[in-house]
Amino acid sequence: MALSKYRYIVVEGPIGVGKTSLTQRLADYLGAKTLLEKPQDNPFLARFYQDPARYALPTQLFFLFQRINEVRDLAQMDLFSSRTVSDYLFDKDALFARLTLSEEEFKLYQTIYQSLVLQAPVPDLVIYLQASTGALIERVQRRGHRHERTISDDYLTKLATSYGEFFHHYDAAPVLIVNSDNLNFVDEDDDFELLIERIKNMRGPREFFSLGV
Repeated sequence: MALSKYRYIVVEGPIGVGKTSLTQRLADYLGAKTLLEKPQDNPFLARFYQDPARYALPTQLFFLFQRINEVRDLAQMDLFSSRTVSDYLFDKDALFARLTLSEEEFKLYQTIYQSLVLQAPVPDLVIYLQASTGALIERVQRRGHRHERTISDDYLTKLATSYGEFFHHYDAAPVLIVNSDNLNFVDEDDDFELLIERIKNMRGPREFFSLGV
C-alpha cells in the first residue's frame, strides 16, 4: 500500500522516545510540513519541573491552548493538497492532565478541554513509539535539555504507563505501535526503511512493530 493515503500522520510517545526526530525525518521523506510541540515557548514548563504541584495547571493550560490553535489551523487547511506530520496528538493532551493535576484542577481542565476537542482533525495514522523506562531515562539524560534535568525516573515510569493505557483504548485512527528500544530511525537508514515498509503494508487498524536484539 502506498503512503499517499496518509495526509496527516502523528508520531507520539513519552518524553525522550524520539518522536520529534522521527517526525522531522518522516516529513523530509514525504515532502510534508511539520507540526511540532514547542515546549520552549511555555513560560511555566521549567517551573513545573521544579514545583509540579504549583505550576501543573498553568503549564497544562498553556499547552492546551497552544496545541488547539495549531490543530485548528490544520483543520482549516486542505489536507488533500498538502501533507502534515506532527509530533503530538491533541487527543492525548488529557493524559498529562490526569497525571499532574489535582482533582479540582482536572475538573476545570476537562471543562475547557471538552469545549475545544471537537475542533481537532483526526489523523490518518498514529505512530506510537514505545521504549523501556531505562531507554527513556538514558535518552533524556543524553539530550541534556536544561529544563528536563529534574525529571525523576518515577515520573518517566508513570508517564510511559499512562501512554500505554491511553493507546490501549485509543481507536479514533489506525495505530502502528513501535517498540523503539532497538531501533534508531534518525541515524540508521535501514531501521527507517523498515518502518516505511511496515507503514506501507499496514492492513488493520492496529499493528505492532519491534526489532529483536
